Amino acid sequence: MPIAYTVREALGSASMIRKMFEEGTRLKKKYGPDKVFDFSLGNPDIEPPPAFHRVFLKLAAEDKKGSHGYMPNGGYPEVRDALALKAGKEHGASLSGSHIVMSVGAAGGLNVIFKAILNPGDEVIVSKPYFMEYRSYIGNYGGRIVEADALPDFNLDVHAVKARLSEKTAAVLINSPHNPTGRIYPAETIGALADALKTHGQQCGRAPYLIADEPYRDIAYNVSVPPILSAYAESLAVTSYSKSLSLPGERIGYIAVSPKMQDAEEMTNALIYATRTLGFVNAPALMQRIVAELTFAKVDTAVYERRRDAFKRILDDAGITYAEPEGAFYLFCRVPGGDDTAFTAHLKEHLILGVPGSGFGSPGWVRFAYCVDERHIQAAGEAFKKAMETYQI
Repeated sequence: MPIAYTVREALGSASMIRKMFEEGTRLKKKYGPDKVFDFSLGNPDIEPPPAFHRVFLKLAAEDKKGSHGYMPNGGYPEVRDALALKAGKEHGASLSGSHIVMSVGAAGGLNVIFKAILNPGDEVIVSKPYFMEYRSYIGNYGGRIVEADALPDFNLDVHAVKARLSEKTAAVLINSPHNPTGRIYPAETIGALADALKTHGQQCGRAPYLIADEPYRDIAYNVSVPPILSAYAESLAVTSYSKSLSLPGERIGYIAVSPKMQDAEEMTNALIYATRTLGFVNAPALMQRIVAELTFAKVDTAVYERRRDAFKRILDDAGITYAEPEGAFYLFCRVPGGDDTAFTAHLKEHLILGVPGSGFGSPGWVRFAYCVDERHIQAAGEAFKKAMETYQI
């Protein structure tokens, strides 16, 4: 029997990020890992903070009956209470554990939300560029992604979003700090977006949800990340510990529901139902208990800031321009001549791996991830110079 045609079609246009990562694996085997400058995958190389290892060992050594069994699908009540304090502080809102649903990472959380809110044909607006897996997450539940252009500095263009609002709009999905640009949307932009969504809801009788995908919230460089849950009543924030604690493989995160949401209790119940019926059942038990004890812990973001600055110097020397990243760990660079596919292929000849902007819905750009050792970044300087000297536009 053939596989589903939707999956067959998706396989033909698989994630460019993963394709470049797999290409990097092949090249490293051929030339050696120190000769290949792989900036393709946003896989944090900083180890979790020492506190994580202490808590992990302590909890792993416990022999408490039932500690690895099922719990309520929304997560341990005491864990939800602890993370409500964290989310409440970040978003300037008074949250209780009833507003938190534990998730299998931010990706799992987004799928749970879309399962809970989308009817076939509903639309979700995103700003270009965007993490391309959003398209699959939305399509999984019969939704349709609607793209809006960003401003030239990659700030959210509220007017562009307003132009795409319709009676089919179920949600607007934002990501700040942003992948791939590192942009942090200022409070004024969030306020303007909230006003636009309120007005649209009053006019058409359906207030769109505002969904904030926030796995990079804790990686910001001397810039505050504005709150979402207190800015707009019909909002949800999704986050994970993949970046803030360097735990991408552990798949632990949570969804926070605005306490001002009109049907907050019904929303929480829908999220819990979706968690169960999508087969997640619950977020990993041990990881839940660990992050509850590390509520405000995070990796040393100064390391990423130093790497960003080192990478910027290399790009400046090579003559490559880029968007100034305020957070996350990516540099989004303008491609000379605009052909991002040809440029990334040329870089690969010099054993430099980046991801074409086409993979984020924005041709003419390339993304480099700097969550790699700074010595590796420094070593790439000559390769970038030679690549630019030999590139024919």
